[in-house]
Amino acid sequence: MEKDNVVLIGMPGAGKSTVGVVLAKKLGYQFIDSDLVIQEKYGKLLHDLIEENGVEGFWKIENDVNASLDTRRSVIATGGSVVYGRGAMDHLREIGRVIYLKLPFEEVAERLGDLSARGVTLMPGQTLADLFAERTPLYEKYAHITIDCSGKSLRELVMEAAELVQE
Repeated sequence: MEKDNVVLIGMPGAGKSTVGVVLAKKLGYQFIDSDLVIQEKYGKLLHDLIEENGVEGFWKIENDVNASLDTRRSVIATGGSVVYGRGAMDHLREIGRVIYLKLPFEEVAERLGDLSARGVTLMPGQTLADLFAERTPLYEKYAHITIDCSGKSLRELVMEAAELVQE
């Protein structure tokens, strides 16, 4: 399969969906938000799925849905916890160029606000700082390309991502 998709990974609040929509328009691609695909498939909101299945149960759902995405010429915005699913990440790396939208912790914390309302999967007793420290090496491991998003406008991020995937 050709790597003609673009996959965006990163912490919640890094701008995956926002950048993804605009990048898809710029490239003439479809836009897929994998969180919305999950909600549509299960007919429930993310935080309801997390409540019903627990964090690890939700990760399994997320892994299964992302591992089964079958698309071409699409920009795929993933949920922040997608990197816990090896099957999903191997598949996404196979079908596309994976871009890590990297944001410093302070900016992530500032953008996020109420975590439970965002459907952020935290283990009991886990802080956002713990989550950031746990996920950062995974984002770095799976990314083909890393873009530092700090202090950049949406337009700048989209231009940078478009140039990098068209190289």
